[in-house]
Amino acid sequence: MEELKKKLQEALAIVEKMENAKQINGQMTIKEAKEEKALSLEEVRKILADKSRLGFTAEIRELLQKHGAKKLSEIEPSKYKALLDDVEKLQ
Repeated sequence: MEELKKKLQEALAIVEKMENAKQINGQMTIKEAKEEKALSLEEVRKILADKSRLGFTAEIRELLQKHGAKKLSEIEPSKYKALLDDVEKLQ
């Protein structure tokens, strides 16, 4: 039982490392983008476009509406981090 627990913990650690290092088309990860002091419209647009290409177009539209906009350019830059927090949860 202890061996199984240890292996599960090791697997979880590997998955977390992979998630933290996952690149979006060779660009910065969502986590890295959120850690930037000031996100630009272009950076956020790139991340949303990449997620959209992965099949999350409808979900992204819903998130934009959740944040009070029909399109990304209508979202205040101060809300980019909150939007990316929600985008990061899409799987």
